[in-house]
Amino acid sequence: MINLEIPKKLQQAQQMAHQVGSGVFRPIARKYDTIEHCPTPQELVQLGMMMKAMRQQGGGGNSEKGEKAEKKNEGVRNGTNLMGILSTTELAWGCCGLMLSVPGVGLGNAAIDAVGTSEQKVKFGKLYCAMAITEPGCGSDSAAVQTTARLDGDEWVLNGEKIFATAGDRGDAVVVWATLDKSLGKAAIKSFVVEKGTPGMEVVRCEDKMGLRVSDTAAIRFSDCRIPKSNILGSPDIATDAEARKKAFGGVMQTFDNTRPMVAAMALGVARGALEITRELLEKEGVKADYAKSLYNSSALQAEIYRMEANLEGARLLTLKAAWMADNGQPNSKEASMCKAKAGRVGNDITLKCVEICGSLGYSEQYLLEKFARDSKIIDIFEGTQQIQQLIVARHLLGKSSSELK
Repeated sequence: MINLEIPKKLQQAQQMAHQVGSGVFRPIARKYDTIEHCPTPQELVQLGMMMKAMRQQGGGGNSEKGEKAEKKNEGVRNGTNLMGILSTTELAWGCCGLMLSVPGVGLGNAAIDAVGTSEQKVKFGKLYCAMAITEPGCGSDSAAVQTTARLDGDEWVLNGEKIFATAGDRGDAVVVWATLDKSLGKAAIKSFVVEKGTPGMEVVRCEDKMGLRVSDTAAIRFSDCRIPKSNILGSPDIATDAEARKKAFGGVMQTFDNTRPMVAAMALGVARGALEITRELLEKEGVKADYAKSLYNSSALQAEIYRMEANLEGARLLTLKAAWMADNGQPNSKEASMCKAKAGRVGNDITLKCVEICGSLGYSEQYLLEKFARDSKIIDIFEGTQQIQQLIVARHLLGKSSSELK
């Protein structure tokens, strides 16, 4: 059963992440938000190894030593997923764009961890891996991928174009979603690891963006790009019957069950950062929270703060639950989508409301409120839009398949 208190063994990692957010990210957040398309900020280079160490430190649910320790607590595990949520929240509180720019662990690494073999985890574990799913004609419907992969001897040959790949330019490798047979739909979708510098892989451009400006978002083209046969994640076989096809694509989609709570944590950090700044500014004007009063006996501003705090706490608990379930081997697809939908919406609502409440101070660049508002919007979109998350949750609740409920 989930315990609502943060485990002591993870509190140190959480505190370290907060120190990075406060001491490293916040002071340079505005600088690198202005300098778009810059190389990896030098201030972040040394953080890469430290972040990997932090993740490994919290791997109680995945390491032999951690497993033995958790047996004393009836087998309950608090591992890498839960630690990732706590760390991501604190780092995003500092600056979400800078957090995504730290060389080390990218979204592609989550895919390798989810479906890669032990040999692949060793081979690609030290690489900074981006994820390339979205295409010019394929956004929220991941099953509509048009990039192709063809087996030619001992190599896969990839052809197609990907857009909006976070860390696609700075990363050491890219995990690419491609189809083995377009006529078979999602059953033929597989993921492949393509290392940077592979002939036939070209970064076409880095996008200009409203938010997360320091984080590179690349468009990548694959033209007869050849990679080793062993670079496919999961089985290369295409399932023949309907049930097996569903399970095969489910394995590919399992990546999202791990990454969507992480994206929700980004929203939590950004929203909490904006809310804290807003409370500080209001207190300077004599508006302080008085929790002894009921909501209806409070001022309009106080009531607004209370509502935002309640929504933020609800999103936080949903996110922690989804991560805890992943650490304990429980299916969490519904919960991952629930926390992503809730946190994404709440994060955007809170940051915009904070800008509104603080007026000219919120809209100006004197504080980070307007930046947090810009950053929050994409968090509600990438890794599956608000609408897609609600659709996934509805399918789970109603027991409907993707073909039955679109």
